[in-house]
Amino acid sequence: MHWTDIPTPVLDLLRAGTVIPAHPLALGDGTAMDPVRQRALTRYYVDAGVGGLAVGVHTTQFEIREHGLYDTVLAACAEAASDWTDRPLVQIAGLVGRTEQACNEARIARALGYHAGLLSLAALKGSSIDELIAHCEAVAREIPLFGFYLQPAVGGLPLPFEFWKRFAAIENVIGIKMAPFNRYDTLNVLRGVAAAHAEDRVTLYTGNDDHIVADLVTPFTIVRDDAPITLPIRGGLLGHWSVWTKAAVALHARCRAAQDTGTIPGDLLALDAEVTDCNAALFDVANGFQGAIAGCHEVLRRQGLLTHTRCLSPHETMGPGQAEEISRVAREHAHLTDDAFVAANLETWLS
Repeated sequence: MHWTDIPTPVLDLLRAGTVIPAHPLALGDGTAMDPVRQRALTRYYVDAGVGGLAVGVHTTQFEIREHGLYDTVLAACAEAASDWTDRPLVQIAGLVGRTEQACNEARIARALGYHAGLLSLAALKGSSIDELIAHCEAVAREIPLFGFYLQPAVGGLPLPFEFWKRFAAIENVIGIKMAPFNRYDTLNVLRGVAAAHAEDRVTLYTGNDDHIVADLVTPFTIVRDDAPITLPIRGGLLGHWSVWTKAAVALHARCRAAQDTGTIPGDLLALDAEVTDCNAALFDVANGFQGAIAGCHEVLRRQGLLTHTRCLSPHETMGPGQAEEISRVAREHAHLTDDAFVAANLETWLS
């Protein structure tokens, strides 16, 4: 599958920039997926106005593979989305593991109608840049790719400018999610895309949940061949946006409008710190990201979309004091939540 095979409305949406939440896993009893609540989550995101869904990624829990749930979850989310809306949605599947596994997952995702794969390189720690690029090229022969700079705190590996320059030059790469939670590393990605002359093909998405607004409004200027070019970050593919998603869609629209007009009001810049404060609670920064997934589950549990915060890994749990921090940010930044929207629609989504 080549990126030119992606339906034009979907490709246009991706390139314009949109909200793509990282889709959580809804667990029932034991390690089985709860099909009703998995479907309800997808319906929630669609009705909140997102432009895409990312499934099988970190927020979905990488452990779905070892529990035999990868195909099941990807199929459930794709089916729920297509049954609930006929508007274009960018469908992105998480791809992990060494080359054979990642290529197999790409084929599964492609067969289920996914448009691109978000490629994690965490399993290739210790590999050379040549080895990393060979891996990416192999997977790109199966499905269009989104690059993924996953922060080391949750399993990622450092990826230098030279890697991103060569990665962006791969013809079937259509986007990059930047989530190193590090401004220096984020700039290396931007510089790599510019150096590869790939900015018209590769659309940049923020995964930096600690600087969402700043990423979306900053006109990043990179010098190439002694001339400045501007590389905007068009959208977000974020675990943070798996909760309070209706508010996230409105926030993204404000950021895009400011980016397009070149006028960034002070109150929008102030929101960067407020969103980061919310993220610190959701991702359990105080405890080294121990509850990064469970914290998002806790918000969804309080809203009634999930029944518990339990994850497949017994190590993925709420950190000490995290529940209180989530309560605090929900109270102090209520304008960034969407509890009323969820309450008004929950019964329909669960039907």
